[in-house]
Amino acid sequence: MTIVPVTSADLDGAEVSWFAALCSDDYRHLGVPEGNLRSSWAHCSAILTEAEAQGFRNILCPSSYQVGQDTLSFVAGCAPITEKINMLAAIRCGEMQPIMLARTVATLDHMLEGRLTLNVISSDFPGEKADSATRYQRSREVVEILKQAWTRDEIDYSGEIYEFKGIWTDPARPYQTDGPLLYFGGYSPHALELCGQHCDVYLMWPETRDVLAERMKAANQVAEKYCRTLDYGLRVHMIVRDTEQEAKEYAEELVSRLDDEYGRLIRDRAHDSGSLGVSHQSRARELADEFGYVEPHLWTGIGRARSGCGAALVGSTDQVMSQIEEYRKMGIRAFIFSGYPHLDECKHAGQRILPNMKTVSLPHAYGRVPATTPATPLGVGERR
Repeated sequence: MTIVPVTSADLDGAEVSWFAALCSDDYRHLGVPEGNLRSSWAHCSAILTEAEAQGFRNILCPSSYQVGQDTLSFVAGCAPITEKINMLAAIRCGEMQPIMLARTVATLDHMLEGRLTLNVISSDFPGEKADSATRYQRSREVVEILKQAWTRDEIDYSGEIYEFKGIWTDPARPYQTDGPLLYFGGYSPHALELCGQHCDVYLMWPETRDVLAERMKAANQVAEKYCRTLDYGLRVHMIVRDTEQEAKEYAEELVSRLDDEYGRLIRDRAHDSGSLGVSHQSRARELADEFGYVEPHLWTGIGRARSGCGAALVGSTDQVMSQIEEYRKMGIRAFIFSGYPHLDECKHAGQRILPNMKTVSLPHAYGRVPATTPATPLGVGERR
């Protein structure tokens, strides 16, 4: 298996994160909604505080146009009820005017005293159907404007979509000197270009290890072009129990009441259901065996009723830890786990997985730039 170079080669631990089910995606049985599991402030904030209590380092707060809680409002509300856990807030580039977004991010970063990280998303807006080049150009410009807001006294930017001249940045200065860490996921050449040029952590959905290694290699090649290095992350569901039999039985129970036609409707309602990444999750299900396993302990049954991340690690504590260690050997340093229902599975994973791992927070990209590269703020046309 190809091993790619990684940024945090000297990192002796991994960032282990959980998932807040903001997008009406929480079930005891997939495809069977339950009122107490709906996306609400009470339920989702309980997941977050439990994740912090268990010792998870970060928590992904996702975004959806159709359903669920507003991500940035939710993160703001959770700032005063947490103390240690980072929050990985999803931002859809272009949804908010970039300078207003810079101000919002800066405010959140101060509220969290530097515990804010960002998941950069490029997607169509409701009613829009843009090509890949357009969507990622928009995202690139948003990220470049954000970085100016975080590192300069004024924003001076001239792009294909946005143009600003002499905009004072004082309200947009974040708590973290260089701004929050940027996580990013995407499969197309335009996506990899944006990630390699500007982002810090390349996030992947679960596929076979050889496919993941190729994705890491492709992202690394783009980053090297800009004299940068990346960290790598895996977003995957988890069913971990004391024995393999218990875990597999729970997996089967999870989908035991799922109507496949309703599962298809759940997948199709997502705004990104036609994306390249989602198509690869579908392909993994097609390659799986009769029980839904595309690799030993990697079960694709979750994807029968979910558009995005569609597979779970399933097994005993030792088996799941062995899988995680294989990923770490590949160079993956960030893990975003989740499970159904999210509050209960947070406890299962926290009690079985976290005691067996040394957890850390990832370093900022500005500490990753080779010494030969000038550590000056980014400007239009500058590359790092």
